[in-house]
Amino acid sequence: MEGNSLPPAGEVQPLPETATETSSQISSGVRSLRDLIDRVVGKGLTPPQVQEDSGIAEVIPFPFLAIVNQYEMKMALLLALINPAMGGVLLIGPRGTGKTTAVRGLLDLLPLVPKSLCYYGCLPEDIETMGMDAVCPDCARKYAEGKPLAVMDRARLVELPLNARLEDVIGGIDERAALHQRLRLQRGILAQADRNVLYVDEVNLLNDDIVDALLDAAAQGSYTVRRGPVSATYRSRFILIGSMNPEEGHLRPQIQDRFGLRVIVRGLDNDEERLEAYRRVKAYLANPRLTAAQYRLETEIAREEIQLARELLPKVELPDEVAKVGLKWIKELGIDSLRAEITLFEAARAFAAADSRQVVEVSDLKQVAPMALRLRKSSFMSDYLSQQEEEQVQLKAIMEQT
Repeated sequence: MEGNSLPPAGEVQPLPETATETSSQISSGVRSLRDLIDRVVGKGLTPPQVQEDSGIAEVIPFPFLAIVNQYEMKMALLLALINPAMGGVLLIGPRGTGKTTAVRGLLDLLPLVPKSLCYYGCLPEDIETMGMDAVCPDCARKYAEGKPLAVMDRARLVELPLNARLEDVIGGIDERAALHQRLRLQRGILAQADRNVLYVDEVNLLNDDIVDALLDAAAQGSYTVRRGPVSATYRSRFILIGSMNPEEGHLRPQIQDRFGLRVIVRGLDNDEERLEAYRRVKAYLANPRLTAAQYRLETEIAREEIQLARELLPKVELPDEVAKVGLKWIKELGIDSLRAEITLFEAARAFAAADSRQVVEVSDLKQVAPMALRLRKSSFMSDYLSQQEEEQVQLKAIMEQT
């Protein structure tokens, strides 16, 4: 990736493909992660071949890069993988627009993260920060013997079922702990999502108690479970991705504010794009393995680019003059939440890293500002604060008269 000028968002650039094309041949013509997305939009597929049914269930997600158009949605999801500090992504749109398909398609693009070798999720950093008592007896013994407690592995996509119980989400009593002659709590979905991607479909339909637990875990990066005399604190540093259909119900303001980027996902307007989407879905349903294989090289390149961008991210700087431009936009929009600045600047840093640059430019802010700043202004709060200001002026006038 280089810092050259990028093609307009959504522009379709045909990509000639052959069955023998290598990853290096493709990557030699790709200037950035964004360029790769634009190029793959125009890629054609070979005619589908019906695959024999072996009777064994095998989950092969629809290739992320095979999704037609939907540039903003794809870019938002990729930026979330590059920079978890951005705050995740909320996809808002009607049914059938590919929201869930896009999120599940991230499975082959997920970066490398430290993974614990222990059932309880013990990591070396636990011992370094809290001592030997912070890990289970088996891991304490391994650490003393110099054996590894974790390895670098691909992040996982953890889905939060809509019918999940609170105990499933935060955890409960674990009977397996009897092997160590102690009473412990079993990790819940939030703890399992640590350093992974947590996807919540139909997030606007979650029960309030689960929403509260999700909010607390996402904000603190950890949470505590207490069951009688037993308590445990688990890490919950996950990338939060949610999707919703507005016609099925509104999302609580508290949880909507937790999401960094907000993407409005609309249906395809172009007839040719809709026809191409139909053809790709048809090919996938006929032979998922073949369809995934045709995007394998581009998928490998994208995964490598994401990993490189994550490694470059700590070096990316935000100049004050660029930050002031973003602050001006936020002030003019009348946005109160400080998460607007966090999301805008962190998303811009991720966008620059994806383009192999170490300095954020105003053009980066322009690319991510619509996703970072939309749906943050509350008309209710604006009216409420306006009434309070009027009351404050009246109160001040009365005191001056006295």
